Amino acid sequence: MLQYAGAAWHEDCFVCHGCEKSIGAAAFIPNAGQYYCVPCYQGLFAPQCSHCKKPLTKGGVTYKDEVWHKDCFLCTSCKSPLAGQPFTSQGDDPYCVKCFSSLYAIKCAGCNTAITGFGDGKYVSFEERQWHQPCFKCSRCSVSLVGSGFFPDRDQILCTDCNSDD
Repeated sequence: MLQYAGAAWHEDCFVCHGCEKSIGAAAFIPNAGQYYCVPCYQGLFAPQCSHCKKPLTKGGVTYKDEVWHKDCFLCTSCKSPLAGQPFTSQGDDPYCVKCFSSLYAIKCAGCNTAITGFGDGKYVSFEERQWHQPCFKCSRCSVSLVGSGFFPDRDQILCTDCNSDD
């Protein structure tokens, strides 16, 4: 005899509402007054991973209103796991910072590395060029030009003092 929630069943009569097989003494999950074996419950009610289409039974990641196993949520480019890591996206595709930086990020005119929203994230933009704030400095004397007047001179950016030396 099995007892659960104040009711009693013969072992053979306690059946899964999904597959109608005897649950017996195996694990089961109640749902809306019905009882399901674990495989039926997972197939009918558990969210499905957007990548592998298998049920999520514990944990997971939600991205763009879709659920993923932590091991299935990967960088679109290098396939490294993204769960618990900083990442960004291009369109609907998630990327690790390294891949996004090399594929899509704007490059700093001073140091030629990616300008991303990670870390300080602030940058200066002038005409077609961008600089990390620490890289935005006079091409001759290296004084910081952030918040200061500057003069473009072909490929160079000059401070007021270096420009008046010309």
